[in-house]
Formats: sequence, structure tokens, C-alpha cells
Amino acid sequence: MSTELTRAVILARGLGTRMRRDAEGTALSAEQAAAAASGAKAMMPIGRPFLDHVISELADAGITEVCLVIGPEHTAIRDYYDAVATTRVQISYAVQAEPLGTANAVAAAEEFADGHRFAMINGDNFYQAQTIRALAAVPGNALAGYTRHGLLAKGNVPAARLSAFAMVRAVDGLLVDIMEKPDAEVVATVGADALTSMNCFTFTAAIFDACRAITPSARGEYEIVDAVRWLVAEGQPVRVVTVDDGVLDLSSRADVGPVQAALADHQVLL
Repeated sequence: MSTELTRAVILARGLGTRMRRDAEGTALSAEQAAAAASGAKAMMPIGRPFLDHVISELADAGITEVCLVIGPEHTAIRDYYDAVATTRVQISYAVQAEPLGTANAVAAAEEFADGHRFAMINGDNFYQAQTIRALAAVPGNALAGYTRHGLLAKGNVPAARLSAFAMVRAVDGLLVDIMEKPDAEVVATVGADALTSMNCFTFTAAIFDACRAITPSARGEYEIVDAVRWLVAEGQPVRVVTVDDGVLDLSSRADVGPVQAALADHQVLL
């Protein structure tokens, strides 16, 4: 099976609920404050829009085609990228008609994928090119399993927030389960040094069957984690690639300063 990976789907529709909340004492520029108030995390000005940094890093990893999953109201994102000259990536769009969850967002990009394997990432996270290359090096469906050390030493996620992310349980490099927001008992069973999922995947076309097969979660959304669990339950292997890298997470206004500092010298070339 070919491990070629040249396409990526970026979930850029996030509603930015945390970003829109007031954050007293968080110093933002006028442009940044306006972006925060609108919930437009992906377009947060970090020298230039945060999403520019994300896409440029994907290009460094060999991605040449990017699909932004946006809402019908996100004309500013479309207008911006329609006007940007690119030399390394082609940027297109898939519209998620309603905010019905991450699996529903991925399903919107089926025409873009066109049967090819693709990377899937969050639009409010900056992932290292070497992480994407590590996923590209294995065939089929896979996820990046982040070490605790990598996330704490090389990203902006503090230890207190790690429990907010999904914990990965794997055997012999294959996914067994993803546990979201694990409680203390689960952590004690799996181990505090278990790998963490930061929603960085590679998928084959099988993910679209999974997205159609699942039912809404307790939150009333179609979750990509449930779609991945469906793949495992159907006997389709999902490889876990251990990475000792960090992630820059742009979830709240308090994240803007650390992310801006981390990307101060980052060169963007689309």
C-alpha cells in the first residue's frame, strides 16, 4: 500500500466558544481582540493569520492540496485565501452546512479526498511538520500519539490541561481505544504516561463510511473519535505513531501570547 500523503483536511469551522469569552488581564492587539470576539481562532493575527502558519507547516511536510472545512457564514476565510497567491499548496473549501461535530465536518470533505489518503487536523492547532511526516511514513489509518514529555516541553499545553485531551490505548502499535477526558481511575489504569491524541490523523476513504455509520454523541454531535472507534470495531487497523513533539493550541485568549511567541520566527510560505 502506498504511503504517499499529499492531501490534508483542516477543520476550520470551530465556533470559538472559549475564545469569545471575556479574559480579563489578557493583553491582545485590537485586531486580535476583534478576532477573539468573533470566535475566528484560525484567522487570529499572529504576524499573519494563524492558519497561514498551519498550512505552511503542512507544505513543509509534503502536503500540496489543502481543504478547509468551513461554515456557510465563513466568507472572510474564503475571501482571504481566494486572494492569497500560493506556490506550494492548492487551497479549496468544503462547507459543513451545520455545526454537527467533527465527524460531520470530515464527511463534508469526501469529494476533496476523492478516494485518496489524507491528513486531518484541527484549524486551531499548529502541528510540527515532522509529526505529519511520521504519519505519512505508515500506511492506512493512523493517529499521532503524543508523549507527555513532548506536549509539556515543546508546546503550550500546561500539565493541568492534559486531562482535557483524549488518552490513547494501544497494543503493539495498533489503536485499541481513545478515551476522552479520562478520569483519575482511567489514568491510574492506563498509566499517567499514556499517549495523548491531539486530533492529528491520517485517514483512508474508510473514514467516510465510519462518519456515516455512527450516531450522535451525548453532546448531540457526530464525533471523529467515535468514527475512529468504529473503524477499530470493524477490524480496520488504526496505527498509533508515537511522537515526542509539541502542539501549539489556540483555544482561548490566554493562548494567543504564548503561541505568538512560539511562532515569532516561523517562516510562512504558502
